[in-house]
Amino acid sequence: MFRIKKLDIFIAKQFGMLFMGTFFISLFVLMMQFLWRYVDDLIGKGLSMDVLGQFFWYMSLMMVPQALPLAILLSSLISYGNLGESSELTAIKAAGISLIQSFRGLIFISVLIAFGSFYFQNNVGPTAQKHIAQLLISMKQKSPELEIPEGIFYDGIPQTNLYVEKKDMKTGHLYNIMVYRMTDSYEDQAIILADSGMLQSTADKKHLVLNLWSGEWFENMRSQEMGNSASVPYRRETFAHKHIVLDFDGDFNLTDMAGISNDARTKSITKIQHDKDSLVHVYDSVGNAFYKDAQSLYYRTPKLKAVERKEAIKLSEEKAFNIDSAFNKLPADQRRYVVDQALSTVQQEVSDLDFKSMITSDGDKLIRLHEIEIINKFTLSLICIIFFFIGAPLGAIIRKGGLGIPIIISVIVFIIFYILDNTGYRMSRQGDWAIWFGKGLSMAILIPMAIFFTYKANNDSTVFNADMYRRMLMKMFGMRVKRSVASKEVILHDPDYDKDAELLKDLNVRIEDYAKTRRLKSAPNVIKVFFRYHTDHVIEKINDELETVIEDLGNTRNKVIMTELNKYPILAVKAHTRPFDHKWSNILAAVILPAGIFFFFRMWRFRLRLYRDLHTIIGCNVTIISEIIRMKEREEQRFIGIETTNNQ
Repeated sequence: MFRIKKLDIFIAKQFGMLFMGTFFISLFVLMMQFLWRYVDDLIGKGLSMDVLGQFFWYMSLMMVPQALPLAILLSSLISYGNLGESSELTAIKAAGISLIQSFRGLIFISVLIAFGSFYFQNNVGPTAQKHIAQLLISMKQKSPELEIPEGIFYDGIPQTNLYVEKKDMKTGHLYNIMVYRMTDSYEDQAIILADSGMLQSTADKKHLVLNLWSGEWFENMRSQEMGNSASVPYRRETFAHKHIVLDFDGDFNLTDMAGISNDARTKSITKIQHDKDSLVHVYDSVGNAFYKDAQSLYYRTPKLKAVERKEAIKLSEEKAFNIDSAFNKLPADQRRYVVDQALSTVQQEVSDLDFKSMITSDGDKLIRLHEIEIINKFTLSLICIIFFFIGAPLGAIIRKGGLGIPIIISVIVFIIFYILDNTGYRMSRQGDWAIWFGKGLSMAILIPMAIFFTYKANNDSTVFNADMYRRMLMKMFGMRVKRSVASKEVILHDPDYDKDAELLKDLNVRIEDYAKTRRLKSAPNVIKVFFRYHTDHVIEKINDELETVIEDLGNTRNKVIMTELNKYPILAVKAHTRPFDHKWSNILAAVILPAGIFFFFRMWRFRLRLYRDLHTIIGCNVTIISEIIRMKEREEQRFIGIETTNNQ
C-alpha cells in the first residue's frame, strides 16, 4: 500500500518550493524569447496598456506547457543535488531506502503536473493561442504611432514621405518641411515644400491634419485626353497657408478570427479530429475531381463498342505498331506540327498539374498540422515525467545544488530536447519525415537517457564524477599529482630513523644501478613496448619501499625532513613501459597509426620524467640521511651534556 511518509513530505516540500520559483523563472525566460520575435510589431505602435496587458497575459498562458517541463527538470535536479551535497541522500540510503523509493512522492507529483499540462493544452492553451494570434495580426495591421524624426524621411504615413529638418518639442512646430505624396503612379506624385508647419490628429484618430505655412506645391497632372502623349503637364502653386488632410488610422482594431480558424494550435483534440475529418473529406473530393479532369483531358480512353474493341485487340496482336515509323512517314511540315502540338500539350498539362498540386499540397499540410498538434499535446505532457527521471538522477549523481551546475545541465538537456523536437516538427510539417518519426524523435532520445541516468544513480555510479574525469585526463596526458604530507598533531610512535636511513641508502644504490641499466634517456623499443611487453617489477619494488619509508617518516616533527618528504615525486611505475595492461590493447594501439605515435611519444616522455624523478629522489634521500645523522649527533651532544651536568 502506498503510504505517505515523512520523507516523502520532506522531499515534496523542497521540490515544491523550488518548482514554484523555477516555473516562474522559466516562464519569464520563454516569454522574453517569444517577445523578441515580435518586438518590431510592438514598438512605435502606441498600444494602450490594456492591449499590452492582454498580449502578455495570453502569451504567459501560451507558454505554460513549455515552462512546466523545464521547471520540473531544474527543480528536481536542484532538489536532489542539495540532498546529495548536504549528505542527506547518503543518510536516506543508509536508512535502507533506495533512490527509487525516495522518488515515489515526486513521481506522483510529476504525473499530476503532466495531467494538468494536458488539460491546460487541451482547454486553456487553444483559447490563449487564438487570442494571441488575433492580437499579433491586429498589431501588425495597426498604423505606427506618429513620431516624426529629424533629418530623415519618415514613411509611417500611408502614401506619404515626410522630411523635417527641425522640430520644436514644446510647441510641436515643424521647420523646413518637404512632403512627397504618391498615389497610383509615378506621374501623379506631388512635392510640397514649406518653411514651417504643424501636424495634428483628428478627434476620431482616422485622419491627420497638416497645416503648412509659406511654401510651394509641385504636382504632375495627367489628364485622360493626354494619356498617350509623352509630355506630362504639371501644376505649381505658391501658398501662405495650406490645410492638408491625410489618411491615418491611429486606433487599435481587433481583426476577425476567421483568418486563424484553420490553425490547429487553436483547437482542442475533439475539434482537431472533427476538422481533420472534414479536411480529409474536402481534399479527397478535390483530388477525385482533379483526377477525373486529368483523365478526361489528358488520358482519355476512347469509347468503343464490343465488336470494335475485339477488332482493335485482334489487330494489336497480329502486328506490332511502331510509332517512330509512322512519325517518319509524315511530311516535314506535319512532323513539325505534331511535335509542336505534343510540346504544347505537355506544357499545358505540367502547368495545370503544378497549379493543382499547390492546392492539394496546402491541404496535405493542413492535415499534417492537425495530426502533429494531436501528438504534440501528449508529448509535451509526457516530457514532464521524462524530465523528472532525467533531473532527479542527475542531481543524485553530481551532488551539486544551487544555481550553478544544475542550471548549466538543465539548459543543455532542454536545448537537446528543443532542437530534436523543433527539427522533427519542421520536417514533419513539410512532409519530409513521417509524423510519428518526427514527433517521436525527441522521445526516442530522451527516454533512453532517462533510463540510463536512473539506473546509474540507483547503483551509485560515478559516471558524472568530475574528480574521476580530472584524474583520468591527468593520467592520460601525464600531468603530475603533487605530494602532500602534512604534520600530525598527535604522533602515536616516532619514526625508526636508523632503519629508514639504511633503507634510503640502499634505495640510492639500487636507483643509480636501475637508471644506468635501463637507459631511460633513450627512446623506447617499439617491438618490446607494443608486442613483447615484460613487467618492470624493479621500479615497482623501489616505489613500494620508498612509499613505506615516506609513510614512516611522516610521523616526524623535524621540519627539514617534512619539507623534503613533500619534494618526493609520485612515480608512475607503468606508464613508461606500455600504454595498456592488456596485450591486445597494446597491439591495437600500435596498429592504429595516430594512436601508436601518440602513445610512443607519451612513453618516451614518461621515461625521461622517471629519469628526472629518480635523480630528485636520490637528492631528497641524501638530504634526509644527512638530517638524520645531524639529529643523532644533536641527540648525543644533548645526552652528553645532561650526563656532565649530573656528574657535576
